[in-house]
Amino acid sequence: MLKQRIITALVLLALLLPALLATTAEPLAGLSLVLIAAGAWEWGRLNGFAMRGSLRVAAVCVMLCLYAWSARWAYDAPAQVWNITGAAWVLVAAWLIRHGVEHWASISRVLRLVMGVLALWLTWVALYQAKVMGVNFLLSVLFLVWMADIAAYFSGRALGQRKLAPAISPGKSWEGVWGGMLGVLLMACVWIWVDGHYPVDSPSLYSRLNSRGAPFLVLAVLFLTLMSVAGDLVESLVKRSAGMKDSSQLLPGHGGVLDRVDALLPTLPLALMLAQSV
Repeated sequence: MLKQRIITALVLLALLLPALLATTAEPLAGLSLVLIAAGAWEWGRLNGFAMRGSLRVAAVCVMLCLYAWSARWAYDAPAQVWNITGAAWVLVAAWLIRHGVEHWASISRVLRLVMGVLALWLTWVALYQAKVMGVNFLLSVLFLVWMADIAAYFSGRALGQRKLAPAISPGKSWEGVWGGMLGVLLMACVWIWVDGHYPVDSPSLYSRLNSRGAPFLVLAVLFLTLMSVAGDLVESLVKRSAGMKDSSQLLPGHGGVLDRVDALLPTLPLALMLAQSV
């Protein structure tokens, strides 16, 4: 299993790095479109569709992404897109986590499909736009999610006593969440220092937030970290309702695409919402 995880991670890194560092956003947009389509296919399976139905869900998601590309949303998205998306994520995630696994199946399957496809589509648009804004900005958002996950894992293992949502994800603790928040705050401070001392292609998310003052930076970073946890919990809730451990086995040793991007689904759109407010 460990060997599979390492090989898969190296292959993904070999594909992702050139796309991230490319001078244009199109290579990353193309690569991420494949991943988003795979995530939409997994979403169809998690909601009871067979292969053909799940492929149709993926096709709809791809068509939406291509429409956004043709409309140049990555360069000039409608002003309210990220505000509406951010508000929807906060309200829907809070409602789902509060009501638990048993209520997911009571939601209309059509509505569940629409929510998932919209979330994946808007994440793709947000990723594309973040790349257009600059590699430094995009990496600062990606590393927020990765740092939150890593710091939460180690602090949860060392200090975890109070379970966060035992019926949804028994391994998560409040101590893990706090550790993740602290880790991201420390990283944000280092990133701002680096931005100020070394040439960068664009301001990072943290430098943009810090332009409104340290209190705004701290609140925004804590909020984004919490929403990354919410994205993880929502996907875990859906998998538990479907009786599945992983969203698929497309990524050997890692599970499915949704298992890897769940925390990014709310974080990327919300990061753009906050960045555009400064």
